[in-house]
Amino acid sequence: MRYATLAEFYPFYLTQHANPACRRLHVLGTGSVIALVVAAVLTADFWLLLAVPLAGYGFAWSGHLLFEKNRPATFEQPVFSLICDFLMFRDILLRRLRKPAE
Repeated sequence: MRYATLAEFYPFYLTQHANPACRRLHVLGTGSVIALVVAAVLTADFWLLLAVPLAGYGFAWSGHLLFEKNRPATFEQPVFSLICDFLMFRDILLRRLRKPAE
């Protein structure tokens, strides 16, 4: 199903990330992306940006493959999915999300 708005997509996105291990891997991936971008800017070593997709998608997709056993939402709605990676990262850090079942 294609979602027209981010507000409609985010609840679906969260259902695709219910496994705690998958969420942890997404936090690691998104955190790594942020750290790499900050490091690239602070050191002016923009070659670090080449590692951004590997870090972000490597952790996230392994979570889907190993724990969720589903297809990442990136393949259906890549822009909404990317934005939701950062929304979920924020919501986990701020403890806004209900803890998923272990």
